[in-house]
Amino acid sequence: MVSSEHAGNAGPENTEPEGAAPEGTGAEAARDGDPDTVEDGGADDVTDGATGDVADDAASDVAGGVTGDVAGGVTGDATGDVAGAASVVAGEGPDGDTGADGAADVWDVVVVGAGPAGASAAYAAAVAGRRVLLLEKSELPRYKTCGGGIIGPSRDALPPGFELPLQDRVHAVTFSLEGRFARTRRSRRMLFGLINRPEFDAQLVQHAQKAGAELRTGATVTRVEQHGPSVPDRRTAAVVLADGETILARAVVGADGSASRIGAHVGVKMGQVDLGLEAEIPVPPSVAEDWKGRVLIDWGPMPGSYGWVFPKGDTLTVGVISARGEGAATKRYLEDFVARLGLAGFEPSISSGHLTRCRTDDSPLSRGRVLVCGDAAGLLEPWTREGISYALRSGRLAGEWAVRVAEANDAVDARRQALNYAFAIKAGLGVEMAVGRRMLAVFERRPGLLHATLTGLRPAWNAFADITRGSATLGGMVRSNGLARRALELLDKRMDTSSGVGPAGRGVTAKERDASEPEGTDEPGAVRGTAEGAEGAGETKGTETGV
Repeated sequence: MVSSEHAGNAGPENTEPEGAAPEGTGAEAARDGDPDTVEDGGADDVTDGATGDVADDAASDVAGGVTGDVAGGVTGDATGDVAGAASVVAGEGPDGDTGADGAADVWDVVVVGAGPAGASAAYAAAVAGRRVLLLEKSELPRYKTCGGGIIGPSRDALPPGFELPLQDRVHAVTFSLEGRFARTRRSRRMLFGLINRPEFDAQLVQHAQKAGAELRTGATVTRVEQHGPSVPDRRTAAVVLADGETILARAVVGADGSASRIGAHVGVKMGQVDLGLEAEIPVPPSVAEDWKGRVLIDWGPMPGSYGWVFPKGDTLTVGVISARGEGAATKRYLEDFVARLGLAGFEPSISSGHLTRCRTDDSPLSRGRVLVCGDAAGLLEPWTREGISYALRSGRLAGEWAVRVAEANDAVDARRQALNYAFAIKAGLGVEMAVGRRMLAVFERRPGLLHATLTGLRPAWNAFADITRGSATLGGMVRSNGLARRALELLDKRMDTSSGVGPAGRGVTAKERDASEPEGTDEPGAVRGTAEGAEGAGETKGTETGV
């Protein structure tokens, strides 16, 4: 549920901080003119005087809190960092490559991770004419745990000429509340598309390669260093691989998923961690036909949880998500969900899981010549946990600003460009995340109210449709609706959102809170932070998510 932004070919010279924010500022009131039909009644049982509330509740307290947060979050960091950078520059010698083999051994930009964020960053830097190396630990294509929903903002952020490998086009959504009160809304226009990640990711990488980026698979990054014997000068960072090889770059982009090693180097702080479980279930043609063009969203039994069914040809992607720390309950929810749908008799071809992580408001997005984007930066929609659109948009911005970081001749200029990147992210995606975390807080407390509103009020459905198509943003709707803004401000006063995402510390362990500082600033070292175990539910490590 995010705003739309077109991915152009322009390099960073056309990406000023004021214009780099990926969100559009103009918000439209929802106005889906499609004749929608409501089926399978029953929402009246849930409504009970609630319908007026979420229409007003459903959107934001952004007005009061976000503007100050964005300005303060960026400018507050800048003062100390730029001053510190200036003191470093005072001791620098002449710029230039000091490696034994000269400048050819130093890449302009090295991108770690070839998911949607990394491929987008590599494309943006390569299309600007820079030498770009894209590192991926796996061979491509590879499977990723992901719902695979491609909403309007994702489509708008794709490279020019990119043809989506759609498995289905969604025109209808069935909403249910713990399996009850099911109701279906339909639209003649497509709401969003569904893809499989292996094909989608591989195609993004191919576009980056066509733009000039070089791909290396089977390359596992263990750490990044900006000081020490591996770093020839202060204009260079070193990326160290598991086999001991050191790769030098003028700028590094970390896009290596939610268990990011580069994110640990930067000191990314997470305020919300959720556990998602998913099964890919092959079904016979008769079952596949029943689901064609329609998805199911079920508001679940645990606070903030929900389940989904996404049809992709002869396979249904079925999953659930809830706060980390409830592994057994989340696994039970998936089992009950599959059984309730009548799918228990079909053997999944893949069963997997992952942790999704959302950043806190004050989490850094860079350190020195290293930027982070996508899941590595904790950029994720807190309510729906949708991540593909955030990965594509933040990746493009990271690639464009990495070009400027690479061109910087001293630490002060490099830091300035990194802060411009942070400003663009916070002024755009950061605003959307601020709305999303408040929506999550409302959803956790009043799921029945949300269900009744989406299924019983046409304006709420129209808003949902506009957001998924990319013709409007949740943040924009909040800004344009004073009543909704006041309602969420009132709700926010009654909830603790001090961690920056949802209820304070949702799914975040004490160990993670204690390990939020970046690695030592003066000495290289092994990067802290890897994905936790699966809470008994078979999770895989971090990935870009889309639901």
